[in-house]
Amino acid sequence: MPTLTTYQTTIIPDWVDYNGHLRDAFYLLIFSYATDALMDRLGLDSSSREATGNSLFTLELHLNYLHEVKLDAQVEVHTQIIAHDSKRVHLYHSLHLVDDAQELAGNEQMLLHVNLAGPRSAPFSEQSLSRLQAIVAEQVDLPTPKYIGRVIALPQKK
Repeated sequence: MPTLTTYQTTIIPDWVDYNGHLRDAFYLLIFSYATDALMDRLGLDSSSREATGNSLFTLELHLNYLHEVKLDAQVEVHTQIIAHDSKRVHLYHSLHLVDDAQELAGNEQMLLHVNLAGPRSAPFSEQSLSRLQAIVAEQVDLPTPKYIGRVIALPQKK
């Protein structure tokens, strides 16, 4: 199985800047919707959140803008689970034109499973952990994304 396609949308006029390109904030909006779709796939949808009081919180993310995205472009997000433990998920979203392999943007995220009553971290349910493990098993042969683990820094002068 390749990465999951977790979200598809068309770039609308309100999302485009004065240069005719997708505004930086809307890349993250698109990736956020992809995370919501992944949550649904893991059994962490709205009805589950209401019943269990558990959800995912974003701890950290990095966003790389790689190519222009313009008005009316049909885009999709591919999602790859990089790693997980009993409470956290490390994932990578990549933005593409529909049915195109070229990566337009990359988004690395670390998510934490949280009991909202605290809020405090909480282990995944057996159901969610099983679904997460099934995705990882299907993606085991995928290469590590190129834009993962990056650090923001200016090069040191020699």
